[in-house]
Amino acid sequence: MSVRSMKGQRVVVLGGAGFLGSHLCERLLDDGAARVVSVDNYLTGVESNVEHLRGRAGFESLRQDITEGLLVEGPVDYVFNMASPASPIDYANLPLETMRVGSVGTENGLKLAEARGAVFLQASTSEIYGDPLVHPQREDYWGNVNSIGPRACYDEAKRYAEALTMVYARSRGVKTRIVRIFNTYGPRMRLNDGRVVPAFVGQALRGEDFTVFGDGSQTRSFCHVRDLVDGLVRLALSDETEPVNIGNPREMTMLQFAEAVRAAAGGGGNIVHKPLPKDDPKQRRPDITRARERLGWEPRVALEEGLRETISWFRTVAARKQGS
Repeated sequence: MSVRSMKGQRVVVLGGAGFLGSHLCERLLDDGAARVVSVDNYLTGVESNVEHLRGRAGFESLRQDITEGLLVEGPVDYVFNMASPASPIDYANLPLETMRVGSVGTENGLKLAEARGAVFLQASTSEIYGDPLVHPQREDYWGNVNSIGPRACYDEAKRYAEALTMVYARSRGVKTRIVRIFNTYGPRMRLNDGRVVPAFVGQALRGEDFTVFGDGSQTRSFCHVRDLVDGLVRLALSDETEPVNIGNPREMTMLQFAEAVRAAAGGGGNIVHKPLPKDDPKQRRPDITRARERLGWEPRVALEEGLRETISWFRTVAARKQGS
């Protein structure tokens, strides 16, 4: 990877008030970006995620729905498309919005990048692999996805967004990057967003039983948000035009993960099993060879360290709510 920097760059982050988007905005400012514009309609993003950035030089926050159009003035060097409902609860409640942001919203972001001569980075997902028949998942695996299942609004929106991104690259000459994000966790996740990290952490902090779907043998790999954002920046600054997996290859079962949360939180009850949701992937682990070789990237934050930090953040938020 050539030596480049975000210093002095002008960046637009679509979905900038979301969990990942807000951490990305912060990292870009820390790297010396001259201008970072967060665009969000706050459908699932949270204004408090970027509140601490509002006083920083070069940071702007725009309330816009990118499916209705995108108005950003001035030069732009990079567009990061992080906009989309991303948790099962969100895209179950917002299926049409999820599909629109992945289709119309993505195209509006691509049009902005084309008009300004900017690099466009599409945040895709490991969900494009579906319930994989290949393990671990490599970028050249085409996936095993149910196009009419309950998760299809998210899976297919992301697959369409990847295809659209490549069409703009091939036919319109837009400089594009595609990242496939695997399970990511850290501060600023919503406690009730339905994903396993906040679910288990919330249950541990309340002293409740851990809810495990199925027999708990299904696997996931958890990447800390600092590592994930580092991968995003490295990819944007590279010349890599093929999709790149960014995630932590340390794989564990849901039962093992529940015990890891119990140890980090110092609490939690028994394991309670519930039926496995339809089309829930049975295994998930990224092959990060491409990221290592082409970006010089690999995860650094150990799960135990990341969980302690995340749990501390949730405890602080809970204490503030009790005091208000």
